[in-house]
Amino acid sequence: MSQTEPEEIKNRYLAIRQAVQRSARDAGRRDTDVTLVAVSKTYGPVEIEPVLSAGHRIFGENRVQESQGKWPALKAQFPDVELHLIGPLQSNKAKEAIALFDVIETVDRASIAEALSKELKKSDRRPKLFVQINTGEEPQKAGVSPKEADAFLKRCQDEWGLTISGLMCIPPVDEPPSPHFALLRQIAERNGLKTLSMGMSGDFEAAIQVGATHVRIGSAIFGARS
Repeated sequence: MSQTEPEEIKNRYLAIRQAVQRSARDAGRRDTDVTLVAVSKTYGPVEIEPVLSAGHRIFGENRVQESQGKWPALKAQFPDVELHLIGPLQSNKAKEAIALFDVIETVDRASIAEALSKELKKSDRRPKLFVQINTGEEPQKAGVSPKEADAFLKRCQDEWGLTISGLMCIPPVDEPPSPHFALLRQIAERNGLKTLSMGMSGDFEAAIQVGATHVRIGSAIFGARS
């Protein structure tokens, strides 16, 4: 990385933070209503540190194993970091995920809910849990189908004793995102959930208009992934 690149990353981060705040105000909301999750998957400490130095503390990662390689040292240096798991979780990684992450956004099927329930009983950590909804019902994508969402949320509470804090979605790439964001919001509202993780680098403004509380932005901050 050249000497100018950390400064470029910091400047891109500051520009995105301003854009998120502006989008919130344009939607008649407060700056503080929308949390920016800086998606640092595939990037190393050298790219992440400029964003930490700029004061940002909320980051998203896709894989437990990759996160274990870089975040314990960064968390020791910046203990107020809040780490979100935004990629698929395997049942056999539930224990590690609970140990490292503060928010797990991808509770997407019964086996994961069951594994988390079992491991939470043995842990004193209580990460927040979001259920991932497959709003486009895409067969290749993880997530609970919208028509099964209400029943799954009820099972999380009644069967597995999980407290679900919010919902997350990733709309299909070839469809307008706003109807998917609106669908997620409807599911959240009828289940009494106030947290909505939706919107990424290309569509976060639309997500904020519909009511996103968390937007997940990576490449617009850290640059194109190799």
